[in-house]
Amino acid sequence: MIRNLIDGDQRQLASASNKMHFFTETIEIRGITPLSFFESGSADYKNKRFYWQNADRSMTLVGLGHAHIITSQDSSGRYREVSNEWKRLCSILVKEEKDRNPVLFGGFSYDPLHEKETVWSSHPSAFFVVPTFQLVIQDGVTSLSINMITDQEHAVSAFDQLREERDRLIHISQVHDFHLGEKPEIVSTVERDKERYLKAVSQVTKQIREGKAEKVVIARMMELGLREEVSATAVLHSITNEQQESYHFGLENQGTLFFGATPERLIEIKNGQAYSACVAGSIRRGDTAVEDRLLGDELMRDRKNREEHQYVVDMISTVFHRLSHEVSIPKTPRLMKIRDIQHLFTPVQGTVSSDTDIFGFIESLHPTPALGGVPTNVALEMIREEEGMDRGYYAAPIGWTDAGGNGEFAVAIRSALLSGNRAYLYAGGGIVADSDPNSEYAETWVKFRPVLRALGGNLNG
Repeated sequence: MIRNLIDGDQRQLASASNKMHFFTETIEIRGITPLSFFESGSADYKNKRFYWQNADRSMTLVGLGHAHIITSQDSSGRYREVSNEWKRLCSILVKEEKDRNPVLFGGFSYDPLHEKETVWSSHPSAFFVVPTFQLVIQDGVTSLSINMITDQEHAVSAFDQLREERDRLIHISQVHDFHLGEKPEIVSTVERDKERYLKAVSQVTKQIREGKAEKVVIARMMELGLREEVSATAVLHSITNEQQESYHFGLENQGTLFFGATPERLIEIKNGQAYSACVAGSIRRGDTAVEDRLLGDELMRDRKNREEHQYVVDMISTVFHRLSHEVSIPKTPRLMKIRDIQHLFTPVQGTVSSDTDIFGFIESLHPTPALGGVPTNVALEMIREEEGMDRGYYAAPIGWTDAGGNGEFAVAIRSALLSGNRAYLYAGGGIVADSDPNSEYAETWVKFRPVLRALGGNLNG
């Protein structure tokens, strides 16, 4: 039920005169789905929307509009800059106990020191938004919040206008049908710098054998030309339905949609507990249950993949022991099976120290060896030199935090940047001393598949 403005709200809003305040109000609603709400903003909030759903579907977020934007181009201090600005906003928050905490959603680029290419040139090193309208589905309850940050004198009337707009969006979501249409038709496929990728794998393997690094992740990009521009809602609908076990995300900015379905959680903080996932080492799914089991057993026994996985475990456990206590890490990995691929997986848990927040974990964890290499700084230099590609937000942290200190960030792999009728897909793999360029190339095709499928592509490439 939509509650009316109460006297206390009126007094709080009236007090906003000449002083910055952060107001929020939450109602519970029914008969609305996350993608119908996302689509309700297609006319008036296009380029100002986001979507998030965690892997077990216990938490779904949709944001429309920008109540506030936090960006950073600071290559060394971007995590602290975002953290400090979010803390400042939370310090002026006015809310009732029954209102949900406002959410900050966004992501970081993979490497702020890499020279930007055209496709990523308009995307800052860090981009985060407080949505004007915030839909949250959690524990079976659907709630919708209005967030307003203002120093204007007429905050009451401005907030009333947002309530009217909220009700309009609810009506659209509940009553209007939206047509998803067919998957887009791909008219061109270009493997960007394929020969450079193969050469990079060879060069990195050689340097690893010479002892310059232990592991380096090399990625490549594929560009698709689509017959016509595709709806962001349709793309998100496809990938969420087809990749059930993944974290789903979509972030609009500067006329683009960065979206994906990643199996890898970087960090979650919930009620003072921190959780991460070591995901590294992979093999394809089998055509039958028997073949699938045999492939999984092969992955568990494979020395290269186990070593690659252990690099990630060692690094993440070191961070957790520094930023938390009562750390719990299983001694052996288990299999994570998703639609197109199997991974080695080890969960990590700890109690968060009082002097850190989720951005402190992100700064320390990114990039993990699963997406960078070992040692980290050496691997990053090799990636810049040999790979030569601006990864943009691919393989970087994307997610949310709230005013209560909770939040969750995933690693944005199995992802693509959609810009008009062009799509840019990214995939990579860990290179070690016995890596073979052709085998690594074949593995990237498996990793392209989730996004390629969502865009109607050929799965047999």
